[in-house]
Amino acid sequence: MDLHLKDKVVIVTGGAAGIGAAIVHGLVEEGARPVVLDRQLAEGVESHKLDLTDEAACTAAVQATLAKHGRIDGLVNNAGVNDGVDLAAGRAAFMRSLEANLIHCYVLAHLCQDALKASRGAIVNIASKTALTGQGRTSGYVAAKGALLGLTREWAAALAGDGVRVNAVLPAEVMTPMYQSWLQTLPEPAQALQRITGRIPLGHRMTRDTEIADTVLFLLSDRSSHTTGQWLHPDGGYVHLDRGLS
Repeated sequence: MDLHLKDKVVIVTGGAAGIGAAIVHGLVEEGARPVVLDRQLAEGVESHKLDLTDEAACTAAVQATLAKHGRIDGLVNNAGVNDGVDLAAGRAAFMRSLEANLIHCYVLAHLCQDALKASRGAIVNIASKTALTGQGRTSGYVAAKGALLGLTREWAAALAGDGVRVNAVLPAEVMTPMYQSWLQTLPEPAQALQRITGRIPLGHRMTRDTEIADTVLFLLSDRSSHTTGQWLHPDGGYVHLDRGLS
């Protein structure tokens, strides 16, 4: 299926690794022009090395994108980290977590809104199943991702009149370098992974990063031209089905 993304300019935050890199790779395969905003440069595509909590740097990157391409057709708010900031961490750590996981999403949407209105483009927010299920020991991340779900609906309502669609994708258990690093902190990584996959109803396996990326690409494309304000769960039924299914 042609997603009609050829030559579309799409900003992807956190696009140098993990799910973000899979999204960028998918965009390249579709002939789009991804622009990565990340702490590290992405290989083989246009990218800006910056700290997303630096509003001036984000502003400069968006302006540079517009100066080069003359348009922005999509924004993927992907960057974030499950940082383990819990109730014991205190206010300062909680606020840092919100900066790292939420505030830059608002800033980028704010900076890109006029260009997205002009192109009748799309925003895709990468949230997390933890926003709906909780996880324990990660108050900052869950607060940020829960707020991002609320903003998905708010921005969808605010921008509907301009033809800009806004949706969210909620990954659950996806094998990425960050996830692999987390597994290695556990006493028995292999056994832990087996327990996790055993709770995923469809196939009892981790979701692939490409499966998240495919969902994002669909939401960016005009193949989803009447879809907005939605929360999509490409998670093998992890959130909504009985995890005891076998």
